[in-house]
Amino acid sequence: MLGGYMGKILWVNLSDGTVSEQEVDEQLYKDYIGGYGLGARLLYDELKPGIDPLSDQNILAVCTGPLTGTPTIEGNRFMVVCKSPLTGGWGDANSGGSFGPYLKFSGFDAVFFKGASENPVYLLIDNGQVQIKDATFLWGRVTDETERLLKEIHGQDARVLTIGPAGENMSRIAAIIHEGRAAARSGCGAVMGSKKLKAIVVKGNKEVPLADPEKVKELRKKYMRLPSREYKTLTETGTIGILATAIETGDSPVKNWKGDGPTTFPNGIEKFAKDKIMKYQKRRKGCWRCTIACGGIMEVKDGPYAIETDKVEYESAAAFGPLILNDDFESIIYINDLCNKLGFDTISAGSVIAFAMECTEHGLFESPELQIQWGDAQKTIEFLKKMATRQGEVALLTDGVKVASEKIGPESYEYAIHVNGQELPFHDPRYQSGMATTYATEPTPGRHCPAEWILPPGLDFPEDLDRHSPENKGWWQKKMVCQMQVINSTGLCQFAYYSYPVNAWPEFLQAVTGLEFDLDKFDLIGERILNLRHAFNLREGLNPLKYTFPKRALGWPPLEAGQTKGVQVDLEYQITDYFQQLDWDLQTSYPSRKKLEQLGLDFVAQDLYREGDGGEERVS
Repeated sequence: MLGGYMGKILWVNLSDGTVSEQEVDEQLYKDYIGGYGLGARLLYDELKPGIDPLSDQNILAVCTGPLTGTPTIEGNRFMVVCKSPLTGGWGDANSGGSFGPYLKFSGFDAVFFKGASENPVYLLIDNGQVQIKDATFLWGRVTDETERLLKEIHGQDARVLTIGPAGENMSRIAAIIHEGRAAARSGCGAVMGSKKLKAIVVKGNKEVPLADPEKVKELRKKYMRLPSREYKTLTETGTIGILATAIETGDSPVKNWKGDGPTTFPNGIEKFAKDKIMKYQKRRKGCWRCTIACGGIMEVKDGPYAIETDKVEYESAAAFGPLILNDDFESIIYINDLCNKLGFDTISAGSVIAFAMECTEHGLFESPELQIQWGDAQKTIEFLKKMATRQGEVALLTDGVKVASEKIGPESYEYAIHVNGQELPFHDPRYQSGMATTYATEPTPGRHCPAEWILPPGLDFPEDLDRHSPENKGWWQKKMVCQMQVINSTGLCQFAYYSYPVNAWPEFLQAVTGLEFDLDKFDLIGERILNLRHAFNLREGLNPLKYTFPKRALGWPPLEAGQTKGVQVDLEYQITDYFQQLDWDLQTSYPSRKKLEQLGLDFVAQDLYREGDGGEERVS
């Protein structure tokens, strides 16, 4: 058996309560590695196009990679995959903590859920022994309480992945929570709720096999001496430390993407300065065996937002700070904790609150219950609680900006900042134009992680690459995206990828698995996984070239102040350049048959193309 793998995945049918183990063909690991590469292949095979994502026909999976649970630097991630109820296409969410390693220690590389239970249940995996257990007593509870109760029952060495009330009520912006961290995007929490699956509990002490244990130790020792500036920044403050700079430079959108940076704040952005934010941190906190420890515990000692809780990440702070014009950082700490408890994706939740504020500003809400003013933290808290339980008129916002906007009508479309249903994260294309291509074309659109325009040491942008110009970005876009497909499939933390020399990762993967890897092979496998995820969407009739991109995020109308004043993004040019690099059609976005066959995706080519009387035709 290959190193880095337990060699088995677990299938759980929640409709009839049966479980089965599947021995995994080594070729599947060689071709797709693990994580969402493995998930993409199995969901592509198992799911029929056209199913309702919130029906019992959908499949929800939690997948680790070969580096998860190994001595590799930051091998602690897992991926959740499903058909997304938010976009109607491929869905995935990435998270850390310790759940991924312990899933492997329990004996499995992944667990796949089919069907749906009639009553609330949770799954227990204890060193390979599997039970589906009643969760009625947990239904309706917030995530930290659920985790505490399950640890009281199964021991403090148990690891718990759970949904909150938002997931139970199938909010399309619901996340799945573990140790204060979120597998947040794509609405995966709603799928878990649709299956009446409250939690997954894993325990185990099985060892992950290594092809060359001594080499893994040697590599860890070698690369731990070579951290980058990115590492030092993350270690010092975590992602939250960039907030003030991001607002000032125009990277962080303000006032639902229509503000112009610091001048939009009536009192400036001094409250978001690094030293003023970090004074709330009591201690650092990391994922399983993390060397960076970008997380932490924050404390507000008194006042209406008094709390001790997990540290706020940049995206969450941007969502409930500049995006909604709120400069009270103590309230942001409190709201972030509330989202974790309720089980909301903070990016989407903050976006729909900002949307409601702009609708209020323009008089689209007659009912006082739906009206919320810019910067109102107290009412934001009230709204989130009502959204999670679909209570009253605020339930309009429960499923995110696209659904809410469609119910309100065309007069609200301008304020609904999303791509194909998924709200945009908070790295503004007017600051870094390449982000627009990532948001527009990623198989889970509106996502920043696949290509953040940050590179690891040893992979460097040319000095003359213009941040605002659309030119010469397609090759780099493909390079970053394909590399990140592999990183998300290995179980490696993305921050580690940025923090250490790029050659570390093929070397680690080779020492762990026993297979040969280099960066060129990463590009090949990454392109294979990208095309398979994209093909999943094509079968659903989704073409990213037909998505509507929010104009204000591209600079229409242009901002009149700030460091991105007057910037407008030529998205069409960027996508054309990128698709030419990928060999994707510029009208249909179909990969060429030749490209699919080069990548070993002949089965996808057969699905997407057919022989017609006039020659080869695409299947619509």
